[in-house]
Amino acid sequence: MKQFLLLMMFTSCMFGFQNRPVHLFMIGDSTMADKNPKAEPERGWGQALQALFNDTVKISNHAVNGRSSKSFMEEGRWQIVLNSLRTGDYVIIQFGHNDQKPDEARHTDPYTTYKNNLEKYVTDTRAKGAFPILCTSIVRRKFDEKGVLVDTHGEYPDAVRQAAKEFKVPLLDLQLGTKLLVSNLGPEKSKSLYVYALPGAYPNRPDGAQDDTHLNPEGAAAVARLAVEEMKALKLPLMDHLKSADFR
Repeated sequence: MKQFLLLMMFTSCMFGFQNRPVHLFMIGDSTMADKNPKAEPERGWGQALQALFNDTVKISNHAVNGRSSKSFMEEGRWQIVLNSLRTGDYVIIQFGHNDQKPDEARHTDPYTTYKNNLEKYVTDTRAKGAFPILCTSIVRRKFDEKGVLVDTHGEYPDAVRQAAKEFKVPLLDLQLGTKLLVSNLGPEKSKSLYVYALPGAYPNRPDGAQDDTHLNPEGAAAVARLAVEEMKALKLPLMDHLKSADFR
């Protein structure tokens, strides 16, 4: 009887594990993070990603406003994700916007401390039997007087590309993807992707908004689709879990 009960418990655990959805964890900054209604109409692109996958994938978005690859780790946020990781899960890693900030709590150097942090995220993820995915930062909407999009991230995107190549990690080059998207739309039409609002349009923004860093719902959805297109090009197994056949 005792052996039978143990067998039943083991079988039940195995069944539960096999039927557990694939978890896609996301770590990063405000451009990826989930936003509450007080931030309307702001959205992080990670917030729009679940809609593209079926219920065999669960998105766990741990991105937080204002965090860098350094502060996210030092605040213990990475440990929380690590504690939840299981074999076969995925982690999308996108930092850079705040790593370039000058304050000691967040600043990293692109090719040393920043790259070292990315390596730790990758190594820790693999140690759990999960799959890391590196991601370059999305562009800020900044055009010069000639209508040419201006780079604002310096060497950080290139450091991510180097890390992806060196550590043999899939790369979602959203810096390049959003650069093409925003450049093609131009100075005026590209505002449709970001948090631009007239005074009074949103109760939480009585004076309106002109934010060239953060996305609105349309922009978040567009970047989420870019991310999926990148995953498709990489032929990641996650593509078997898409809700729509449009991407396949």
